[in-house]
Amino acid sequence: MFTNKNAITVNGVNIGQYLVEVKYGFNKLWSQDSGRNLAGRMTGTLIGIFPKLTLQFRKLTKSEMEVIAPLLDRESQTVSYYDPTLHRMNTMTTYAGDWENINKKIISGSGKNEGFSCSLIAVSRR
Repeated sequence: MFTNKNAITVNGVNIGQYLVEVKYGFNKLWSQDSGRNLAGRMTGTLIGIFPKLTLQFRKLTKSEMEVIAPLLDRESQTVSYYDPTLHRMNTMTTYAGDWENINKKIISGSGKNEGFSCSLIAVSRR
């Protein structure tokens, strides 16, 4: 179970209680002129580091899905998380990757959906 319940908020909603794991990616975006030259030396311009949080949700009830789904379906999210490079909480605007869940019993209210994952990707560099 994801233990630091205050580590991630999405649009002001603390989602730590719904998570079992978070994968923190700090993806580099290089300019078009980047790559290795014939001598094998890396050249180019680093445009920036774009954080990507991959969230693994636990099985959720119908009412919990009704909290999470609107957050992921928005055009953008405001996400706060702890950044180990900055040594502090960081807030960024993200877009959510595609997500899907298996919804066997949740509609009837007699059970929970299967766990699922979704990525939140920064729209601007860190």
